Amino acid sequence: MSKEDNGGGLAEEGFITHLVELRDRLIRATLAVLVVFLALVYWAPQIYTIFANPLIQALPQGSSMIATDVTAPFFVPMKVTMMVAFVLALPYVLYQAWAFIAPGLYTHEKKLALPIVASSFILFLVGMAFAYFLVFPAVFGFVAAYTPAGVQMATDVDKYLSFALSMFLVFGLSFETPVVQMVLVRMGVVTLKRMVDFRPYFIVAAFVVAAIVTPPDVVSQLLLAIPLCLLYQLGLFMAKWITPREKLAEQEAEAAANAD
Repeated sequence: MSKEDNGGGLAEEGFITHLVELRDRLIRATLAVLVVFLALVYWAPQIYTIFANPLIQALPQGSSMIATDVTAPFFVPMKVTMMVAFVLALPYVLYQAWAFIAPGLYTHEKKLALPIVASSFILFLVGMAFAYFLVFPAVFGFVAAYTPAGVQMATDVDKYLSFALSMFLVFGLSFETPVVQMVLVRMGVVTLKRMVDFRPYFIVAAFVVAAIVTPPDVVSQLLLAIPLCLLYQLGLFMAKWITPREKLAEQEAEAAANAD
């Protein structure tokens, strides 16, 4: 066998080894979610009640949620329970992802990646909690107060699930703003000074995005736009803190040279 054939065989063998490891870690992550789901499935109706509590509290006296689909009373609580199981198992899922990519990273990349992954997970949960405890009660209370006389407010359980999941995703991703800023500045994609200069435009963009992705009421729009602006400012502080002074000085000098 020639050296070329031997080298190609080793490369192919290494690629297959990585695929096998990826498959094993995906199986472990999936099994972890399924185990947590099976542990919670008995309490699926109670979990859905907690999940829907912000809307239930806003409904007028004597009103309730409805199910227009025959299978919705069973499948909707199952979907919510699966979502909760995924969130609870997410640290283990992220660990499997980290164990797969860590051997290919340099030491300085490992030191940066681990805090970013951890902070991303925490901020996403904070965004979901913000939506559940503050945004949902405010939005549903606002809608209930403006419901015309003679109209009964009764939301379908499946429609509520879709609305809640979309809001969790919107607020969870929005709370990732500081992490994105840290990564961009740390990698040198943009300088800290440019981010500071971009702040007025970001404020305008935050209100535009909030008007697009949230329900058409002022309360929910403000509850997304204002935290986005505060998170952007937090991202500036965190980006300055995580980036070495030498690199910040180098970026500022390069920005000044480009301006000239």
